[in-house]
This record gives sequence, C-alpha cells and structure tokens, in this order.
Amino acid sequence: MSGGWGIDRISLTTAAPDMLAAFYCGALGFARGGSAALGGGDFARAMGLPEARAEAVTLSLGGQSIEFLAFTQPGRPYPAGGRSDDLLFQHMAIVVSDMRAAHARLSRHRGWTPISAGGPQRLPATSGGVTAFKFRDPEGHPLELLEFPPEATPDAWRAPRGPEPCLGIDHSAISVSDTAASAGFYAGFGFEVQGRSLNAGPEQQRLDGLAEAKVQVTALGQPGAVPHLELLDYLSSRPDRPARPRHASNDVATTRLVLRAPGRPGEEAGSRADWAGAERLEDPDGHHALIWR
Repeated sequence: MSGGWGIDRISLTTAAPDMLAAFYCGALGFARGGSAALGGGDFARAMGLPEARAEAVTLSLGGQSIEFLAFTQPGRPYPAGGRSDDLLFQHMAIVVSDMRAAHARLSRHRGWTPISAGGPQRLPATSGGVTAFKFRDPEGHPLELLEFPPEATPDAWRAPRGPEPCLGIDHSAISVSDTAASAGFYAGFGFEVQGRSLNAGPEQQRLDGLAEAKVQVTALGQPGAVPHLELLDYLSSRPDRPARPRHASNDVATTRLVLRAPGRPGEEAGSRADWAGAERLEDPDGHHALIWR
C-alpha cells in the first residue's frame, strides 16, 4: 500500500469458534493456529464494548491469515434473509486452482448454504472471465470461491501449487452505497484504485442469487498486494434497499479489516501486548476496520 498501509488480516465475529474453525479447516483447507484470551480496558475501548473480553483464534491459508473473535458476552446472530446487494454484505474471496475439486470438497461438509444459484458460474470476459461461487458458512458469513482463467491469473496466484485446491485469500468485498465516498475513505489509508468493471447479465444474477444484478466493482490496493479490497456498488438494487443497521463488535455479522499502519509488521491478535494504540473505525456504510497507529 502507498505509505506502507496494508490489510493485515480479516477478522470475523463468531459465537462458536471451534465449530467454525473445524468447518474452515475441513471444507476449505485452512490450518488452525494459536488462540489467545483478549481483555482489559484498552481492548474494550477498541471494540466499543464495556468490559469486553474475547477469545481470538487464528487460521491461515497460503500466505494469508484470518481470525475469529468469540466474545464472552455474545451479540446478535447473523440476520436471516440477507441478500448480496444488502449494505451489510461483506465476503471473503478464496482463490482456488480447481473449482470443481474445491466445490466438491465444500459439498462434502454440512452446515453451509448457497448464495449462488445453479453452482459455480463462469462470468463473461467483460467481468474478468472468472469462475465463482458464493455461499454462507454455518454462521451466515458470506464467502466466495474464485478461479481465475489461466490467461488472466494474477502474478500472486501463479506460484507452484500443492495438491489442495484452495490457495489463499484474494480480497474482501464490501457492498457500498456510493463508490466515490467509500474509495475516498479508504484512500486515507493508502488504498488506490487498481481496476473497475461493470458486471451484469444472467451469470452475475446466478452468482449473486438475484433476479437483477448490475454491479460496479472497484478494486482498491496496490499492484500485487493480497488481500486487497473490492467495493461492490449494486446499481440494480431495489429502491427499498434498507440502510445498513449498525452492528456492535460482538454481533456475528461484524467483519473487520485489520489494517497494518506504516512501519508496523503484521501480528496475530493474541500477540499484541498493547491495545492502547488500537482504533476502531466505520466506513461510510458501517463496515468495520481496526488499526494501530
């Protein structure tokens, strides 16, 4: 990132960390790392919750890490009936080397629910020519399997591959109401526009599970940086699309981007001894970010 900013990891709130970790490891090939107890006044302030305490569980896939935060006092479950164009929507895209094998592995596990209709979808060249499949994990967090066409695979995903189909985390994508406003917010953390596309048509409709889907996709980051951020601006959204409800840090629907400030190495949540410098931010649509300045 310009100025040294970057996405250190993606952090998901969970009410059942062991169950969710078992699903991610079994169905998606993640490796479970360490866990740590988090608490104290600085942590509670960073989470915006009085006397907050949580367990942090770290998982890795390829060269990327995620964490689950399980709060001692759980919040609300993920709302039922959500749509891909809701402003609450935020998914994590997992790159796969073989979509058929990755989807078959996922299908051998229970608890997840599809978002996409009719299985994995091959998008037209105007939308990148990728093959993708969206679904929700057992708690409702949206996820995506993503296979690039051989002729358009980014350099970050051209390294020699092992036997497992899931390679790593390419990006986190958030639904936004105003691309310019969101891009301006993240520009303050060194995120630069790297690409745009306008995705529409029957393949996009099936991918998103929507009767209509016309979405402006804007990639933010630096060349070759993974994971990067994508803004999903659904131009086809229904006029009555609800505003994003505000969610507390302990609500399962809360996913946060943990941003790495200039000069700071990446760290697991449990390895941080000083939460005094942590700051929780919300972007124009209420998506959470966490930084150490």
